Amino acid sequence: MSSSLEKPVSVSVLTEAIRYSLNKMFNAVWVEGEVSGLSRPASGHVYFTLKDKTAQLNSILWRTEANRLPFDLKEGQKVICGGYIDLYAQRGNYQLIVKKVQPIGVGALQLAFQQLKEKLSREGLFDPSAKKTLPRYPKNIAVVTSPTGAAIRDFQQVLTRRWPMTNVLVVPVRVQGDGSAGEIADAIDSLQAMQGDIDVIVVTRGGGSIEDLWSFNDEGVCRAVFASKIPVISGVGHEIDVTLCDLVADVRALTPSEAAERLVPDRATFGKQLANVEGRMRGAVAAKIETAQLLLDRFTHHRRLTHPLEPIERRAMEVDRCEQRLHEQMKRLIESHGREVAQLAEKLELVSPLGIVKRGYSLTTKPGGSVVRSVTQVERGDVIETRVADGTIVSRVE
Repeated sequence: MSSSLEKPVSVSVLTEAIRYSLNKMFNAVWVEGEVSGLSRPASGHVYFTLKDKTAQLNSILWRTEANRLPFDLKEGQKVICGGYIDLYAQRGNYQLIVKKVQPIGVGALQLAFQQLKEKLSREGLFDPSAKKTLPRYPKNIAVVTSPTGAAIRDFQQVLTRRWPMTNVLVVPVRVQGDGSAGEIADAIDSLQAMQGDIDVIVVTRGGGSIEDLWSFNDEGVCRAVFASKIPVISGVGHEIDVTLCDLVADVRALTPSEAAERLVPDRATFGKQLANVEGRMRGAVAAKIETAQLLLDRFTHHRRLTHPLEPIERRAMEVDRCEQRLHEQMKRLIESHGREVAQLAEKLELVSPLGIVKRGYSLTTKPGGSVVRSVTQVERGDVIETRVADGTIVSRVE
């Protein structure tokens, strides 16, 4: 054994040497496996294990990379992770520091789209009952889009041709790239202060790849559209493009041009409709006048006009008969109740103390009203009252 091996080194030195070797040898690796033991602590970092049938590898996705990930990692998901191998010195475990994640079988953006779509659907953001109705003849329209894109030109051309009486407020935003989703959401939120002045909000841009349209799949944009108290119409991309913004909006248009068509009527068609309505109204008024003239002629010789007091006289006779019947019923009722009262009075007389007095008895009470039933209840000098049939006798006890 050589002398170099006989000289011991510390665990830290050996660990650092191993770490250096691992970093150098495996500084850029791609590993395929299944996500297991997924953990998301409050720090924002994501901890999980990549495993296959015979082995597993501890993996870490730092918060910065986790926030950039367009989809959510889920337990059991098959992925390809790119990063480098590092050594956790405190435990002596090697681990994969993940920099990129690609799902297997579907693109990252498509997976993120599906995950967010399912989430928003569960929360009711696509519910038809939550959709607001567009105004039939909007006067003021706010368009959230790029002021230099083809979308705003197409929109305004169609709008001017169909209904030039409408005012358009262009709210300039970026429609793709970093930060564009925040600008779109902020623009929609800021327009809420103009509720009452703005009749409808149009969110639009031309077509493009899924990456180009990704700002309109942003959760913040979708929630801003859903929370808007002003009706929102989304016209993003071409006919084949469907974004989450389209699904959340109150009305979806396939293109910016169709958004204009959905918003306002065609003035030429509207003019023809007005002419048709005018013709129908004139015909209806003429028919009403003719019918009214016939009715007037008929009523001119009607008995109600020639003898207008006849219904009143008939009603007066009915009132007289009703009055007579009422008097008779009241008389019978009074007589019946009179007899009942007399009978009750007789019964009451039989049990009344005054009735007993009338039959020769007397009732003696003290000034407070208490009845004297025994000599023990009075003392010498007490004043007592004795009730007899024809009056009251006041006495003093001697």
